[in-house]
Amino acid sequence: MRENRVRRVMREGKLALGTYVTFADPQIVEIIGLAGYDAAFIDMEHTDFDLRMVGEMIRAADLAGVTSIVRVPDNDAKLILRVLDAGAEGIIVPHVDGIEGARKAVEAVRYPPLGDRGGASGTRAARFGTVPWRDHVRQSNEQIILSVMAEDQKAIDDVEEIAALDGIDLVSIGPTDFSQALGVTDPADPRLRAGIEDLAAKVKGIGKAKLQIPMNHAAFPLGPKELLELGVGYCHVSPPPPAVLLRSLRDRLKDIRDEIGG
Repeated sequence: MRENRVRRVMREGKLALGTYVTFADPQIVEIIGLAGYDAAFIDMEHTDFDLRMVGEMIRAADLAGVTSIVRVPDNDAKLILRVLDAGAEGIIVPHVDGIEGARKAVEAVRYPPLGDRGGASGTRAARFGTVPWRDHVRQSNEQIILSVMAEDQKAIDDVEEIAALDGIDLVSIGPTDFSQALGVTDPADPRLRAGIEDLAAKVKGIGKAKLQIPMNHAAFPLGPKELLELGVGYCHVSPPPPAVLLRSLRDRLKDIRDEIGG
């Protein structure tokens, strides 16, 4: 397995940047790579992507030189195994069920002795058997990134234990669901900032995992400097490609219509 680009950027103390793969076409992953991002965020939770499409997106990420980070729909060890065997370099588990859920995610993503991931030497992740098995196991445990999302009250309460758990690289905050957990609807509500700052301080205090919070998210818009101050190591950059394309098409159409008078 090659060096994980996101992991390298975080190790250097910088902010690793990914963006959303929201079109069901591997070419968008190539475009993300050509644009210079560190990662392509492939979301299986809020899209209709099937496993074959995700596999092709992972392959495109390899060719484009960006880290493939896949958010699975839930903490399902069997699905996580299939995504990893396809060659994914990162897994995000949403709505992790406190420390027990975090341990379950580690077991699914890491090979023994860190976890309990099932082994198959002929997978794409193992380069179809061309990589010695011990090397594949070691490289996978060293390079694959695991992010767990602390979106519900149980995970929020257990965040220090989660951040201290071996095998966890990122503790992710989804601003929309985090806001709902706090009973907050206004992005400017001081309770939201206080809640995120408190959680961030706890994760930083442990000193192992980094934070993951999206940039410019509508529910809690933060810029890159603010994210770094909070201790964020990796973020998805908004807006996603459909919003960028829609805005560009609207602006171009408006320019043309303005030029010809309506």
